Amino acid sequence: MCPPDYYGIEYEINPWMSRSQQSDPEVARQQWESLYQVLNSLNARIELLTPVKGLPDLVFTANAGLIWKERVFLALFRHEARQGETPVDQEWFQDAGFETIEMPDDYFFEGAGDALFCGETLFAGYLIRSDVRAMQWVAEKMNCRVIPLQLVDDFYYHLDTCFCPLSETEAIYYPPAFDEYGQQALKEHVPHLIPVVEKEAQRFACNAVVIGKSVALNTGCPQLEKDLNQLGYETYSTPLDEFIKAGGSAKCLTLRLDGECAAVWP
Repeated sequence: MCPPDYYGIEYEINPWMSRSQQSDPEVARQQWESLYQVLNSLNARIELLTPVKGLPDLVFTANAGLIWKERVFLALFRHEARQGETPVDQEWFQDAGFETIEMPDDYFFEGAGDALFCGETLFAGYLIRSDVRAMQWVAEKMNCRVIPLQLVDDFYYHLDTCFCPLSETEAIYYPPAFDEYGQQALKEHVPHLIPVVEKEAQRFACNAVVIGKSVALNTGCPQLEKDLNQLGYETYSTPLDEFIKAGGSAKCLTLRLDGECAAVWP
């Protein structure tokens, strides 16, 4: 995680962002701290990245890269406004003992924001931010199956805004964010899918952090919480509205360093 010392709406690169609707720094800090405390209470060991002035979206560490064992495939951001984050992330990963792998030139790839394991399969969101060829390149390096999922709604510009693996066989998703092929592919490859309603998708219901049978998410998602509770999951909601102003929530604010609970790496 990265504290929100310099978080703010300094540019507009997705439909959620508007420089005329700024985040409140004090409230954003309180909300980030609350999420930190929730995750800490779930026995997560949290490592911190030092904030950097001029990189307001560095707080969204999920986009830094895709973790695979002791390696990390570094992001190559599509928008110039975020490209300065990668050298900062790379230095942190190397200091932490990870082998860093840089993407080929022009292979846009936005890390765990667009690449999520569910079982042995890498589900890869593409078109709006990441390129399908970048996803195929990453999957080839890992020798795993990749299922490309075309994202068709600019409001759900990263895969982790509309899809969240819970376990090897379960996932949350928002169907309208995907094209027809993507919806069918998810149904074929994930045995148990939990759809979220539009109102809760807009509250970033799918942008949740899963730790075992515990799920941390934004407030305002009662139907999803009920569905998860019925499946044996405990839910922990905490307000993250200040980060939704930039198009992010719980999952965006974290990067799992030891592999997601739903991942079965080849």
